[in-house]
Amino acid sequence: MAKFVPDITTRRWVVIAPGRVQRPKEKAGQPKECPFCSGNEQLTPPEVFRIGPGTANTPGWKVRVVPNKYPITDMHEVIIHSPDHEKDLEDLPQDQVRLVLEVFRNRYQAHAPHGNVLIFCNHGEQAGASLSHPHSQLVVIPYQINLEAITMEPQTNQILENTHFSVFCPDFSQWPYEVWIGPKRREILFSQISDEEIFDLSKILQDILVRLCKKFPELQYNFYIYHTKDWFVRIIPRLVYRAGFELGTGLSVNIVDPEDVAKELQEMQ
Repeated sequence: MAKFVPDITTRRWVVIAPGRVQRPKEKAGQPKECPFCSGNEQLTPPEVFRIGPGTANTPGWKVRVVPNKYPITDMHEVIIHSPDHEKDLEDLPQDQVRLVLEVFRNRYQAHAPHGNVLIFCNHGEQAGASLSHPHSQLVVIPYQINLEAITMEPQTNQILENTHFSVFCPDFSQWPYEVWIGPKRREILFSQISDEEIFDLSKILQDILVRLCKKFPELQYNFYIYHTKDWFVRIIPRLVYRAGFELGTGLSVNIVDPEDVAKELQEMQ
């Protein structure tokens, strides 16, 4: 069971999850069966959802969802992007990215009655991934927990857009090369987006990830989908570490002007 502990003065919360220390860590030069690869379905907890043919816990799936063996919260799922051990959203066929986003929407809808739903992706060890097989995660946080997430920023420094979305670098960017994807239809939950919006989001998400990976070929990054109304996708390349000043003050130091980032990424094709 997750334990939520509040700070009485600030109403900030911390999650106590000792089971997370047992997460497996991949080591270079040490081959090991990947629990997320097709054919190894028996290495994960029983699946709760899949897209693709076949029966539960057998090969044939295109996107697979299983409970997290080392949960942060009481409801914590892993969304495995594809059977491919190497390719992530920037490399997969665009139709596969669309399927992943459809699963995001499905699982958000399934869990929305139980609390705040946060979907996030850790790509690379520096971004917090313990297994390299591309995957995202979904956690449910009780409504009474005060979440200190920033809300939608003005869509300044635009990079690109399509019918339903725009990609931009907010003036209030806390990380170098941070980019956001904002929907043009506002004041809705991510779970309420249409199939047409899913299609547009899959195209524009892959486009901006490809541009970032061209700029930084070994890029490690996080992204998350804002958990309540007026949702957005926030992508954070992990190019710097937070140090004493940031930890001691709560202030972020961004070493690159968001306006310059937007212009640079805008010119990349």
